[in-house]
Amino acid sequence: MNKEYAYADITRKVIGCARQVHTVLGNGFQEVIYQRSLAIEMQAAGLQFAREIEMLLYYKDQEVGIRRVDFLVENPVLVGLKAVSEITMLHHAQIINYLNAYRLQVGLLVSFGGKSLTYIRFVKTKNLRNLILLILAIILNSPSIYIWVIRKSA
Repeated sequence: MNKEYAYADITRKVIGCARQVHTVLGNGFQEVIYQRSLAIEMQAAGLQFAREIEMLLYYKDQEVGIRRVDFLVENPVLVGLKAVSEITMLHHAQIINYLNAYRLQVGLLVSFGGKSLTYIRFVKTKNLRNLILLILAIILNSPSIYIWVIRKSA
């Protein structure tokens, strides 16, 4: 596993597959077209994934709903797809909520709606040292990482 951040190798492969899809299709299609195409590319790349899986949401140990996620890749990485020209904070919040609800550490938000592919990695950390290392990775290598810190209540 890459030491930059958790599951960097998986997110890189998914991004490579998404780039291939965007290169072939460009922008302007519905999200489902990109979802099906990305599934074809990820299968060709040898990635294990589940597509459009329904996951239960709980509140105080009681089921309160079901959400469908676009992809769960290699089990630990959540991938959300959009076909919008601009990723908004609402899209960020959706991915973060899913990651928190399903207790996952890494997510990837990919949008095929612009002239260029847009993607943001979401990495959860509890450790200040890891946060500093992730910030350095962002500055030096990868401007597409979004980090949120989990704080314990006092």
